[in-house]
Amino acid sequence: MTKLATTLGYEDDAKLLIISCANLGQAHGANIAVFEAVRTGLASTSTLMIPCPWSRDAASRYRGEDVGVQLTLNAELERYRWGPVTMSPSLLDGDGGFPRTSTDLWDHADLDEVRRECRSQIERAILWGFDVTHLDSHLGSMQRRPEFFDVYMDLACEFSLPVMLPPESEEQAMGFPARKLAADDGILTPDHVVEARGRPTRAVIEHAVFNLAPGVTVLSVSPAIDAPEIRGLDPHWSGRAEDYLVMTHDPGIKDLLERSDAKIIGFAELRNAQRKVGSDCAED
Repeated sequence: MTKLATTLGYEDDAKLLIISCANLGQAHGANIAVFEAVRTGLASTSTLMIPCPWSRDAASRYRGEDVGVQLTLNAELERYRWGPVTMSPSLLDGDGGFPRTSTDLWDHADLDEVRRECRSQIERAILWGFDVTHLDSHLGSMQRRPEFFDVYMDLACEFSLPVMLPPESEEQAMGFPARKLAADDGILTPDHVVEARGRPTRAVIEHAVFNLAPGVTVLSVSPAIDAPEIRGLDPHWSGRAEDYLVMTHDPGIKDLLERSDAKIIGFAELRNAQRKVGSDCAED
């Protein structure tokens, strides 16, 4: 039993499921897949990568769906690069884009530039017309290092938005109590996280639904249509194509979800509840 379910107005043993599509704006094929998954498929939310070349296209396709900002400070793909939307030299690697790894970012980034860049990404999403519902972090870079996590929490407080956090099982390795720190500031975050990355999508969803725990669970996928673009830029294209097919063309999974005791919700419910209750963010 969790407090979050009751905060959202459900019974304390309710099983609530958010199905999230990452990497909106990264590529044309991702935009097509994500919006189809959210509009007519199984997904209930998505996250937008503002610095990526196809983010403006995503904005042109937006019709009020549940969309969060995937704060982006890394560009991990070898053949496809993107970089900061602000003048932030410490956020560039020698190849002209964001660092490829979180470790490289953590070793070289100036925190003032991190804060300015991430705030600019949120503000640009709002300027483009997105009704931003939550914050996430590409590759978890803002969530897994204490000083970056502090910036993450500051922005969540500033914009009064709930956040995604890594699975609770990772907190010991992270070395700080991220969920407690978020809760102390009145920032809502889902109770459980399941990621399909690197595993068969259908099997992951089936296992997650059959073993759904009380509270709010986020199931994260990264759909993209199978096209030369995705095959050329992402070595893991086949998994993303599977995410897309399961989210949009798998009647068995749709039937499974309908027969389960899970209720599908979006991050907008968390955001609205957080703003209604108010946060306990400390004044700077």
